[in-house]
Amino acid sequence: MTKTKLRAPDRATLLRLARQGPVRPSDLRRSLGAETAARRWLLGVVMPLWLGAGVADWYQHKRTRIQDTAGPRESLMHSLMLAEAGVPVTLGLLCEVNAGVLATSAGALGAHSATAAWDVRYADRRRRIAPVEQHIHSLLEVVPLMATSLLAVLHWDQARALAGLHQRPGFRLRLKSRDQLSPRARAGLLSAFVVFGALPYAEEMYRCWRARPTLKAQPATDDRAAGPPRPGHAEHRRG
Repeated sequence: MTKTKLRAPDRATLLRLARQGPVRPSDLRRSLGAETAARRWLLGVVMPLWLGAGVADWYQHKRTRIQDTAGPRESLMHSLMLAEAGVPVTLGLLCEVNAGVLATSAGALGAHSATAAWDVRYADRRRRIAPVEQHIHSLLEVVPLMATSLLAVLHWDQARALAGLHQRPGFRLRLKSRDQLSPRARAGLLSAFVVFGALPYAEEMYRCWRARPTLKAQPATDDRAAGPPRPGHAEHRRG
């Protein structure tokens, strides 16, 4: 018979349940189902929230005429942030989560935050960033943090190994051999990423490149209108 050594979090859970008196079935279901619930929350809530916020952000860029203001340079930053967020998503779906995957996810999170700061600093002097877009940006920054945190919680033993506790960390990438999503679920998630993530920002880059085929920084301006000029607006200002 194979003996299983309980780790500290497992022992703490069992001791907590024992101190509470008779263990009810609902207590066991809640404790034993935490991993399943975290996975469902990650895939069913965090991912749709991130993709939905991305589409809303794309619409705000289009509304403020990014192709005529900040240009392809800002659109390139958006594509870069999408790729930075897509790396841990792809690794989490296809590979066994070990210390290497967690370290990559943390690094991508840091790079995403730095790119987001660069993006806003560049765009702020070239187009109007409305309050609603600022709130969307906040959501887009928090969601990758939520995903990375949940991934670490789901694989807390690898997170502890990465911190140098109890075991030697593994950094070799291996395709998943267990706890795999069904082919249908994986295809659905990857399709959603392409349709609601990659395609909108590819369209944005195409639109920006057609208007101004250069990655050079566009001149800063104080005329950061929220949208296209209204009919008669220019004549009214001249009058």
